[in-house]
Amino acid sequence: MSTVIQPDGWAVPRGYSNGIAAQGEILFVGGQIGWDPRSTTPKFPEGGFAAQWDQAVANVIEVVRAAGGQPEHIARLTIYVVDKKEYLASLKELGAIWRKHFGRHYPAMALVQVVALVEDLARVEIEATAVLP
Repeated sequence: MSTVIQPDGWAVPRGYSNGIAAQGEILFVGGQIGWDPRSTTPKFPEGGFAAQWDQAVANVIEVVRAAGGQPEHIARLTIYVVDKKEYLASLKELGAIWRKHFGRHYPAMALVQVVALVEDLARVEIEATAVLP
């Protein structure tokens, strides 16, 4: 069970929470990029940034489910992108992908632009912290 923390007088954030309070077992999910994790060679989906975002989110959720959790148990995400303009240009698609995976659950989040990711073709990497019941 988790509770969204919203300080008095702060504007309500869009697409994330300022804080999440939760009790339970903590699961740290290592950075997931938008590729097929079952492939022995890197296979990225067709469709650019949004397709990689979709796969990276799905990979995070699959790790959480393997530990017995659900998407709503994710309390925090750190998202690394190689091009924030590409991210911003994809917001409409990303919103639809978000709702597909998370509904109206918005963890605490940070998004950081980085120079590069270890895998050259990766456009986004997502790490997560989940609190399992």
